[in-house]
Amino acid sequence: MRVAVLSDVHANLHALEAVLAEIDAGGFDELWCLGDVVGYGPHPNECAALVRERATVCLAGNHDLVVLGKIPMTAFADDAGAAALWTQRILDDDSRTFLDGLEPLATRPGAELFHGSPRDPVWDYVLSEDVARQSFAATTEPLVLVGHSHVALQLSSEGVGLRGGTADAGTQLDLGGPRRLLNPGSVGQPRDGDPRAAWLELDTEAKIDNGKGRATFRRTAYPVELTQAEIRRQALPEVLAERLAHGV
Repeated sequence: MRVAVLSDVHANLHALEAVLAEIDAGGFDELWCLGDVVGYGPHPNECAALVRERATVCLAGNHDLVVLGKIPMTAFADDAGAAALWTQRILDDDSRTFLDGLEPLATRPGAELFHGSPRDPVWDYVLSEDVARQSFAATTEPLVLVGHSHVALQLSSEGVGLRGGTADAGTQLDLGGPRRLLNPGSVGQPRDGDPRAAWLELDTEAKIDNGKGRATFRRTAYPVELTQAEIRRQALPEVLAERLAHGV
């Protein structure tokens, strides 16, 4: 089975459409989304509709929850809060219903999925060795998938040790060895220095040494300037447009 794993779309329609075009060309069997479909970007309703139509499983992220009123708006900083308020105002009924039915964690065969981390699936970032160790300790499946940080990441647990770090485009990993914690990065607002949309391919039938599959980190170029223009047209905070060009 081939699975495309997406996270943190953040209402960036051009990025999402570019990734979906590659997924369509690649003949994937399923699409998993790790949350934050909306927030920051200018097309929340269009992105929610596409993810609703295409995803086999989708999680709720903190930005999805705040526009529903399930998280207080005061929990968000200035720019994120301004975008969340705007999104809340324009979110249509279909998008609201879709987001309202999501949870921040899920399971699939052989995998546990979290928007944040196993410690706190809404808010926690897996960006330190301590959080990574606790995330492995709190789970049992061979594959743990997280989003939220907007940083493509690959970690493995081997006994008491941890290995890994950030994952560049094209990084390939054997899925039949140690337990792995993977973050696909962000489709709509990467923060690891690469402005291209980030996602992850899981191929459980890839022919490698142990025959148990492969994970490949992908990046997809999209017209960043179009999303920037649309953010500005909606009078969303300028920093949300500017950072897209730099992946920060």
